[in-house]
Amino acid sequence: MSIRESEILEIIKSCSKDKASESELESLFSEILKKYDRTKSHLSLLENATKHDYDSILITELSLEEPGPRIVYVNDGFTEMTGYSREEVIGKTPRILQGEKTDRHVLDRLKKRLIDGQAFFGHTVNYRKDGSEFINQWDIHPLTNSEGEITHWVSYQRDITERQETSKVLFDATVDFEELEENSKRTFVDLDAQGNILSSNKSFRETIKQDVDDLKEIKIWDLVAEKDKAEVKELFQDFDASAISEDNYTWEFKSDDDQKLMLEADVKSFVSSDHTIIRIHFDNVSLRNRVIETLKRKSENIEDLLKNHDEFVMKFKKDENGEIYCSYVSESYQDITGLSQATLLDQGIESVVSKKTADVIRESLTKAFGGKRCSEKCEYVGKNDGTIAMIQSFKPIVNEKENKVEAVKSVALLELGID
Repeated sequence: MSIRESEILEIIKSCSKDKASESELESLFSEILKKYDRTKSHLSLLENATKHDYDSILITELSLEEPGPRIVYVNDGFTEMTGYSREEVIGKTPRILQGEKTDRHVLDRLKKRLIDGQAFFGHTVNYRKDGSEFINQWDIHPLTNSEGEITHWVSYQRDITERQETSKVLFDATVDFEELEENSKRTFVDLDAQGNILSSNKSFRETIKQDVDDLKEIKIWDLVAEKDKAEVKELFQDFDASAISEDNYTWEFKSDDDQKLMLEADVKSFVSSDHTIIRIHFDNVSLRNRVIETLKRKSENIEDLLKNHDEFVMKFKKDENGEIYCSYVSESYQDITGLSQATLLDQGIESVVSKKTADVIRESLTKAFGGKRCSEKCEYVGKNDGTIAMIQSFKPIVNEKENKVEAVKSVALLELGID
C-alpha cells in the first residue's frame, strides 16, 4: 500500500465518529480504489489497441494563450518517443519539443485550426530530450464535456522519420521496393509523369481492392471518385513537380461497398535515368477516423465498460515439472465465450484458442514468467466454433521475499471494434 493510501485511511480514521462509520468509509474507499484500478487497466488496454497506429498520446488543456496549452497527460509511448518522463512534461507545454527546424508555417496552421475548434492533421520536425530530431505527425482532436463544450485537446502522434527518409531514396528498378515497403507497413504507389501506375505494394492493392494486372491498364485518376477526378488528373496527366502542394492531399477512392474510402496522399517525385518517377504514400483517413471515433466512444462510456462483461481474468502457475498451467479463470469467461470454465481449466489454454494464438500465449507467458509485462492480440474459441478477438495482457506476480516470479496474472479484454 502506498503512502498516499495510508494517509487517506488515517484521515478516514480520524474523521470517523465510531468503528462502524470507519469501517463503512474504508469499504467505500476500497470500492472507489478498485474502480480506479479497473479504469486505469482499461485505458491501458485501449492504448495498447492503438499503439500500432500511434506512437504516443498527449492531452493538453484548452487555452492556447501564451505560453501555450499545458500538458495534463502523456502515455508511456510519449515518454519512449521523446525521452521525457511524465514528471518532466506535466504542466509544461508541447513547445518543449520545438526547435530550430520546427516549421512555423505548420504551427500557425495548427493554432488557427484549434482556435476554430477544428481537428488538425500535419507534421514537422520536433526534438527529443537529448536534442535529436524526429519528424512528428500529429492527429489532434477536441475533447468535449456533456454540454458539448471543448475542454481539452488530445493529440495522437507518430514518429514518421523513417517513412520520410525512405521517401528520399531515388527510384531504382533493381531495389526490391515491394519488400522494403511491406516491411515498413506503408501504403504506396509509383507513377510515371503521365499518371500510369508503374508499381504498388500489397497494402495499396488490398486497400483499393485491385490486383497487379488491373492496375497496369489504368491511370491513377481512374481509381478516385468523380468529385476528385479532375484534381488528380490535373496533377498527374502532365506532371509538374513545382505544382505539388506542400500540404498532403485527401482524395476519395472508389469502393465496392457504401462506405467512403478517404486516403491522404503525400506526393514526392524523383529523377532516375532522366525519367521522372512520382511516389505517393497514402494514409487511410477513413480507417484512422473510425479508430479515433471508436476510441472516443469507448472513453466517453468508460463506466459502461466497467459494468459490462467485456473481460475475463486468468492466473497461471508452474507445476513441479516447470510446466505452465491455468490455475484460475473468472466467471465472465463463460459469459463472453459461451464455454464453461472447466473446459479451459481441465484441457488447458491451448484447447480454447486458435492455433496461432496458442503460440502467442506460450511466448507471452514465457516472457511474463521471465519478469516482463506484455500485451498481445488473441483469438478465443466461442460457441459454434466462432472466434472472439481479445487484447490480452500478461503481468508477472513477484514474490518479493524470494525475488522471483511465482505466477502470472492475465486480463483478456474484448478487442476494440471498428465499425
